[in-house]
Amino acid sequence: MGSDHFADRSYPDDSHAELPIDPDVIRPLHLRVSALAWVFAGGMAGTGLRYGVEQLLPAEGTGWPWGTFLVNLLGAFLLGALLEGLTLVGDDDGWRRRTRLLAGTGFCGSFTTYSTFALEASLLTHRGAPLVAAGYGVTTVVAGLFCAWLGIASVGSVLRRGGEVS
Repeated sequence: MGSDHFADRSYPDDSHAELPIDPDVIRPLHLRVSALAWVFAGGMAGTGLRYGVEQLLPAEGTGWPWGTFLVNLLGAFLLGALLEGLTLVGDDDGWRRRTRLLAGTGFCGSFTTYSTFALEASLLTHRGAPLVAAGYGVTTVVAGLFCAWLGIASVGSVLRRGGEVS
């Protein structure tokens, strides 16, 4: 008693709390500390880099928010390239899974900022520049899709040509 396999759990809906927990059940990825650590590390790097870009290219007044625009496009390209590359070289396990968590979910997820994009589009409208806001919104979405496709196509072309596809 007292081990992870027996009934010292407190699930009120479990009618068989006396039975051992199945040791073959694998904890979901989003509940594993190691997975969260990889995402956290990537997230810190992505957030820091985005902060630097936003400091270099701050959004002001009714001008085009270049900092956010550029990080979102670059992030879309990087994420497309990364996921295509990881998919082509093998299954989502081992180093490929860790790379996906670190660089994809963590880094790209925090480097890009669609909440800031939405806020800036809203602020442009409130500041009397609705056409700039509309152009910013449409251009960001269309160019983001193109950049993601470009990342996918670029890495796919390189890996297929180099014979590194599993």
